[in-house]
Amino acid sequence: MLNFRHNLIKLIPKLLKAVIAQTAPVHSALSTCYSTSLKYSFSISNTLQKVQNPNCSKYGITPAHRIHQSQLRGACSLVNSGKPLREKLMHDFELPSPLSGGKVTIVGLGHVGMACAISILSQNIASELVLVDRNPDKLRGETLDLQHGLAFVRNAQVYGDTQYSATAGSKLCIVTAGVPQGPGDSRTSLAPKNLEIFKEIIPRLVKYSPETILLIVTNPVDTLAYAAWKLSGFPANRVIGSGTNLDSSRFRFLLSQRLKVVPSICHGWIIGEHGDSSIPIWSDASLAGVRLRDVDSRVGTKKDVENWSQLHQEVVGSAQEIIKLKGYTSWGIGLSVAALTRAILENSQSSYAVSTLVQGIHDISEDVFLSVPCILGDTGVSRIILQTLNSAELADLHNCAKSLYEIQKSLHF
Repeated sequence: MLNFRHNLIKLIPKLLKAVIAQTAPVHSALSTCYSTSLKYSFSISNTLQKVQNPNCSKYGITPAHRIHQSQLRGACSLVNSGKPLREKLMHDFELPSPLSGGKVTIVGLGHVGMACAISILSQNIASELVLVDRNPDKLRGETLDLQHGLAFVRNAQVYGDTQYSATAGSKLCIVTAGVPQGPGDSRTSLAPKNLEIFKEIIPRLVKYSPETILLIVTNPVDTLAYAAWKLSGFPANRVIGSGTNLDSSRFRFLLSQRLKVVPSICHGWIIGEHGDSSIPIWSDASLAGVRLRDVDSRVGTKKDVENWSQLHQEVVGSAQEIIKLKGYTSWGIGLSVAALTRAILENSQSSYAVSTLVQGIHDISEDVFLSVPCILGDTGVSRIILQTLNSAELADLHNCAKSLYEIQKSLHF
């Protein structure tokens, strides 16, 4: 072993001389070092650590023989100096398959769009995220901001573009672009302006991703989900509105607060319109599988002495309260959309209250999109759950359908 170390030290001056001259002996000298190190199962780097060790004199090596590892690395880099750095660092033995998770596009980088983006990225749901916005400066700024945090998420690529060609091949396209809801604005009042925006967006998404699933978040979400269905020409299962998924989450949270338990063991659906005429399904509200009305049949009715129906009023007013306090809503809907995205990309067949074509469901005759419990997977809406509704709930759902249908008739698709 000592002979090897002496031989190595003797080779170093020759090696450095060859480096300076940039001649063929570089490769020869390195090959000698490499083959010798293999023979003795002793690495060059370990030897150099011994050389630079203050106690190396016991090996018969003097300070004059010491050399920095960086000098040797510099010599090594000249061996294949014509190759790109990547090829010097790695040999492609077998390239990995494309990243799992699927390609997701988000159109519109307002507060809601960015909340959707960070929720999807932070939960490692998508492998590729494309951001689209018509404001190039905001687009670049938001894209860079997310890209700089990619070291903290797993297997994700993020890029932005003002051109829809970048969205090609998207498994899911999430649309949040539109005029935002301000203090005092009703969701339905936004329909005419946002419909015009959709007339530009939807055909472009369809052009580059004809097999995609559309997830509509822009308000009024039920009307615009219907518009996206008409504009896209897609089968109804591949056009989904975020609907009352967030309303249902708010309902479960408020139930948990009143019962002093965690939201995950409370269950309750809000169906119909994502808005003032949404419908709480009190007949199905439960705690850990125990229906509230099995314990007290008055829950959610006018005879309810504990005024549980107030919870639904809080759900309806939640958005306006948040807008009044902070100027906009973002995180709740962002997390809601992330959950829907996961269900679609992972084909989880999980149930959510989302807006879908309900004509023929619960004897609804109108051609409208409303929220009902749906099972989501990689085809979009794979099944609609036919809830057992009481007569009052059914009547409210029919009235909701008629109301939305009248709004749709005033619009030009």
